Amino acid sequence: MPAVKKTALTVLSAVLLPALTALPAHAATADDKPGAKQPKPPALMSTVGGAQLGQPGTQVVLGPGAPVLPKELSGRSWIVADAESGDVLASHNAHWRLPPASTMKMLFADTVLPRLPKTQVHKVTDGELADIGEGSSLVGLKEDHTYTVHDMWLGVFLRSGNDAVHVLAEMNGGWSKTAQDMQRHAEELQALDTHVVSPDGYDAKTQVSSAYDLTLIARSGMQKKDFREYCSTVRATFPGEKKKGKKRESFEIQNTNRLLTGDLGVAPYKGIAGVKNGNTTHAGATFTGVAQRGDRVLLVTVMNPSADEGHAVYKEAARLLDWGFAASGKVVPVGELVPPKSARTGRGAPPAEDRGSKGGVGGEETSVVAAEDATTRLAATDGGASGVGTALAITGGALVALAAGVFLVNRRWPLPALTRRRPRR
Repeated sequence: MPAVKKTALTVLSAVLLPALTALPAHAATADDKPGAKQPKPPALMSTVGGAQLGQPGTQVVLGPGAPVLPKELSGRSWIVADAESGDVLASHNAHWRLPPASTMKMLFADTVLPRLPKTQVHKVTDGELADIGEGSSLVGLKEDHTYTVHDMWLGVFLRSGNDAVHVLAEMNGGWSKTAQDMQRHAEELQALDTHVVSPDGYDAKTQVSSAYDLTLIARSGMQKKDFREYCSTVRATFPGEKKKGKKRESFEIQNTNRLLTGDLGVAPYKGIAGVKNGNTTHAGATFTGVAQRGDRVLLVTVMNPSADEGHAVYKEAARLLDWGFAASGKVVPVGELVPPKSARTGRGAPPAEDRGSKGGVGGEETSVVAAEDATTRLAATDGGASGVGTALAITGGALVALAAGVFLVNRRWPLPALTRRRPRR
């Protein structure tokens, strides 16, 4: 949002805030239903990103012409933010520390992915698969079989494979070391609600994160080219088991992110480009997603909706994205996604070639018509988790029209592209 416009809206909010906050910004959530026994958020929560984000309940300041929030929202916690500016457009218990389920794998990937060359080949041992939690989602790694690191990351992102996480963690130096590495990285990102116990997101006592933190983590991950590719891949071929005397077979795996693939009554979301879903007994359903329409790129996180409708976490995320695109520029931000600590000090800034050799802001627009298995590209910074200020994540992008296969790339910054693999028809 331009500085002048943001200032004007801020001044306007000072005058109209009492009236605006009295508007019916959202209908009753699960916590408000008569007789419903829902846990209540803490009265005091973190204020990272702004004091308003630390308040319980829904936080939104509607300006003139802004739509009210959707009625059908039951998540215990959620957030909608602009991925480029970092403005938080609206939130609900943003800093409530809750079990994250497999959305924790975003932090795992953001921490470990840069450390292991994706062409590296590894032979899986019995010990690496020994302590996988009961009922875990698996991609199907077999002991005494070899896989590339690339294969295993596809297993992490597409199938949420805890077996792949365990093997990659061992390659990183072990389960405990990886949890410690993730904790340090969370602190660098200022994701201070997050406490890592189990790197795969499996339910563990005291393991928590928040909608705010998961959004920060996704924003950091989306800076990395390989992270962007893996989280946006719809389907891939995975190495199977080698049987004696026969050629090793392979099988297809498909992403479990229903807004990306469309399945089981959930339609693919126009403009979606990742990020990660999760579901466990204690966490319920969780989801963080990123999508673009026109020149707007939004991040949304929803944690543990209580609605009876099927796949509520995806449907509520889609409603919030729809609202965010309609409300963008018409609301006063209630907070911000803070940059990593190193961004504030200038340490670890990406080299000039990663930021674009020409610098500045461009106005280039390119129309790309994709064939059946073509890739779509979403301009994004590839500088890792370190200092790129508030222009993190997906600066630019693609408007994905799944049916027509027509994509608009609006390159406001000359940055590396996000590759998205489309489903075959």
